[in-house]
Amino acid sequence: MDKRTPTATVVAAKPKVLVPACLRQFDGQPYLVVGQKYLDAVELAGCQPWIFSGSASSEIDAVLSSVDGVLLTGSPSNVHPSHYGQQLLDPASPQDARRDAWVLPLIRLAIKRGTPVLGICRGFQEINIAMGGSLHQAVHQVAGCSDHRAPKDAPAEEVYGPAHEVHLCTDGAMHHLMGTDRIMVNSIHEQGLPDLGQGLRVEAQALDGLVEAFSAPDAAGFLMAVQWHPEWRATDNPASQKLFAAFGDACRASLAQRLA
Repeated sequence: MDKRTPTATVVAAKPKVLVPACLRQFDGQPYLVVGQKYLDAVELAGCQPWIFSGSASSEIDAVLSSVDGVLLTGSPSNVHPSHYGQQLLDPASPQDARRDAWVLPLIRLAIKRGTPVLGICRGFQEINIAMGGSLHQAVHQVAGCSDHRAPKDAPAEEVYGPAHEVHLCTDGAMHHLMGTDRIMVNSIHEQGLPDLGQGLRVEAQALDGLVEAFSAPDAAGFLMAVQWHPEWRATDNPASQKLFAAFGDACRASLAQRLA
C-alpha cells in the first residue's frame, strides 16, 4: 500500500485590485455600487477585484499596502469642478463628493508608491485632476471639438458600440502595446481634457484632437488611462484584451514584489 503523502495542489495567488465603489441613490436610499463589467475586466486581467467603499486620507497608505493594483472605473457622476478651480456649470450634473474625497488623494499616493493604476472614463479624468490638470465640463460646447456623448435612450449595444477612431502616438506606450496606429473606440463622455496634469503624457487622440488616453512615463509603476470604455465586452475586443493583459502583468509584478 502506498503511504506516501499526496502532493498538495499549489494555487497561485491572484493580484488584488482595488475598485472604488460609487455612491448612488435607489428608492431614496444611498448605496455603494460597482458595475459588474469592471469586475469582469479585472478577472479578465487575471486578478481579483476588491470593491472598496472609501477611506480616510490617513488610512490610504495602509490600504494600498494591501493591494497590487487600482482600477478606477467610469461612473455617471463627474468630479466636482472645485477640484480643478472652476464653478459647476450645470447644476444637474451628477456628483459624487464621497468618491472625490478619497479617490483623488489615493491616486497621488498610488502613483508615488508605484502601484499599477488603470483609469477608465471618470477614472481617466480623476487621474488628470489629481495630478493638477483640468477638464472641459461640456466638450460639445468647445469650439473645434466634436460631440463625444452617447446617443440618448439607446440600447446598451448602441451606447457602447464603436463610435470613432483614436490615433495612437507613434512613440507611445499604447502604440507599442497595441501594435497599430489607430483603433476604434466607443464614446460616452460629456467632459474632456484641455490640459494634462503634471507628469502625464498623451498616448492617443480623437480626430478632433481631444486627448483619449495618457500615461505617466516617469512614474514608479504602470499607469494608463483611457477616456473610452474598454471593459465593455472586453473578451470580444482585441485592443481591450491587450490593455487588460498589460495591467494584469503589472499587477502580478506588484504582487511578487509585495510578497518578496
